[in-house]
Amino acid sequence: AQYLLCTIWKLLARMDEPIPEDSGSGGQTYLPGTASLVQEIDKRLLVVLRDGKTLIGYLRSVDQFANLLLQDTVERIHVGTQFGDIPRGIYLVRGENVALCGEIDPALEAVQPLQKVPIEAILESQRLLQEEREEAKRRREAALRARGMRPLDHTDDAFS
Repeated sequence: AQYLLCTIWKLLARMDEPIPEDSGSGGQTYLPGTASLVQEIDKRLLVVLRDGKTLIGYLRSVDQFANLLLQDTVERIHVGTQFGDIPRGIYLVRGENVALCGEIDPALEAVQPLQKVPIEAILESQRLLQEEREEAKRRREAALRARGMRPLDHTDDAFS
């Protein structure tokens, strides 16, 4: 924790420095476990959390527990073929909450088939989709109860 706090202070001190476009791995060999994340420092990453949130930002620090410090972070919300980005700034992610983490290829991101929409529009779309899902869940649970069965409840995280 102290290492991450020191890194945050150093990061805040150099906020005006430009973000490097490509650091490259410099021909380093594979590192096992969370040490392999060291090769991803200063690269733009997509991080999917256990609760289903998608974060995109520049990895600035990592520790032995895979805690991640992301700079210039946005929370990306997808609904159908549309997406919106909510700026989050500096974001500290606890390692146990990371479900997926990977580098973003700028060439592939430029040709994505998704349409960027304003934050308000994507939040409204997300709200409507969530309401539809909840209504479908209520109908499913009512149908199960009508047949004398008890519905299961998996609400601990998005990947249960």
